[in-house]
Amino acid sequence: MPTSRRRFLQLTAGAGAMSLATGLPSVDAAEQEDRLTAEALNEAAAAPVLNLDAIKSPVIIESIELLSKDREFLVRVRSKDGAVGVSLTNGRAPYLAAILNKLVIPYFISKDARRLESHLFEVYRYRSNYKLQGLALWCPVAWVELAILDMLGRIAGQSYGELFGGVCRREVPYYIASGRRDSTPREEADYLLRLIEQTGAKAVKFRVGGRMSRNADSMPGRTETLIPLARKTLGDRIAIHADANSSYDPPKAIEVGRMLEDIGAVYFEEPCPFDHLEDTKRVTDALKIPVAGGEQEYSQRRFRWMILNRGVDIVQPDLHYHGGLIRSTRVARMAQLAGIPTTVHISGGFGFVYMLHFASYTPQIGAYQEYKKGIEKYGDWFDPPLNVKDGAFTVPTGPGVGIVNVGDLLKDAKQMGSDRR
Repeated sequence: MPTSRRRFLQLTAGAGAMSLATGLPSVDAAEQEDRLTAEALNEAAAAPVLNLDAIKSPVIIESIELLSKDREFLVRVRSKDGAVGVSLTNGRAPYLAAILNKLVIPYFISKDARRLESHLFEVYRYRSNYKLQGLALWCPVAWVELAILDMLGRIAGQSYGELFGGVCRREVPYYIASGRRDSTPREEADYLLRLIEQTGAKAVKFRVGGRMSRNADSMPGRTETLIPLARKTLGDRIAIHADANSSYDPPKAIEVGRMLEDIGAVYFEEPCPFDHLEDTKRVTDALKIPVAGGEQEYSQRRFRWMILNRGVDIVQPDLHYHGGLIRSTRVARMAQLAGIPTTVHISGGFGFVYMLHFASYTPQIGAYQEYKKGIEKYGDWFDPPLNVKDGAFTVPTGPGVGIVNVGDLLKDAKQMGSDRR
């Protein structure tokens, strides 16, 4: 790996930091490379994740329901003792409801919630669910996991971060993401500037290429014009991220990556089709700028391949697509062993809150985490409310996910189809 890239990763993520959650020892970069084996990564991933010592008695799950309210989709879990937990989905619930209700929820009924880590493997086997391996299975599993974690946190009087072994940061710096490809370079650069002015962000992300487009741009000349124009418009102090969304083959990705290097961008996300792991590694090997990837990935073993073979410099599990906080934490632990930071991908507006918790307990986190406009509406659900200070969001501190009044949130919510035959 080029020295400049290694130095970037050390500065932004604290490579080799002592893990509060796992106890992994602090090691320098050379030691990390020497000890990096598939067996060592497996061992890091397999270590227990949750600390549930505060919950002495079984927590038997009585019911799990999919609910809808005000264009939000929620999962509510209740124990036989009356404890309640809730999660918000990523918006895919309307077409994944059947999988949730027929193939995921039935497994968890009457199980002890304290055994959540082992349940994540058993639900994978249940009714041959492994044949659905991918977003369609792991999103519903994530929704249930997040609700159960909320319930366990409320029982223990602990936040998500405390359940995962300890909070190591209370504020999370963010980058503001545009998400547009229909804008001209001038329109996009001006839009990014407005986002910075509105949010106080010190970092941005814009999209390049055409999205799964076989090298075609979203409009002729947009990418090569936008990259230098963004730097000129935003100035030298703003950290720039670029996301190709699987747009390029390796030669084109390297060409665009060089443009990003020229403006001092901080990372290049998903340059090649997401499942073309060897192609992405070719780009990673060729560039000095860090390459990020993994938002579509549902396989822990393929994340292991990326980490072991340095297929990317930054791993990006999606907290919904990859199956929740526990499975994503296992990826982060493997990455930490390799000195690779984790910058999770977000799907769903409330997913930003789950990201805040993940960042609160993950020692080797990327310099900035993703923020998209619209999550402000959730701020007052917490006490104290979510707050922005100097380009960083505060982490919720209450038990579970931290929502203060779950009863108000669930009031007038309607149950969605529950036919489990």
